[in-house]
Amino acid sequence: MTAPAALEWFRTLLWTAVLVAGPSVLAVVVVGLVMAILQAATQVNDQSVAFAPKAIAIVLALVVSGPWMLAELTHFTTAIFASLARM
Repeated sequence: MTAPAALEWFRTLLWTAVLVAGPSVLAVVVVGLVMAILQAATQVNDQSVAFAPKAIAIVLALVVSGPWMLAELTHFTTAIFASLARM
């Protein structure tokens, strides 16, 4: 394997990781922002109040986007193994 090919696979690895982690991170960021605004408006500054909605949001994000995440990771893994088989 040449250095440019390895760098291309590493770039693909990082982009796949960003795509797969995106829905979960986005859900937690949105819920965290909403909870921060609500806590600021009501002056309830307890960290445990924001934990339950964030946990629910990440579970829902994983349930909704889980099949797509698995398909993306499967596609990447099969591409890696196919590339290794050609070497």
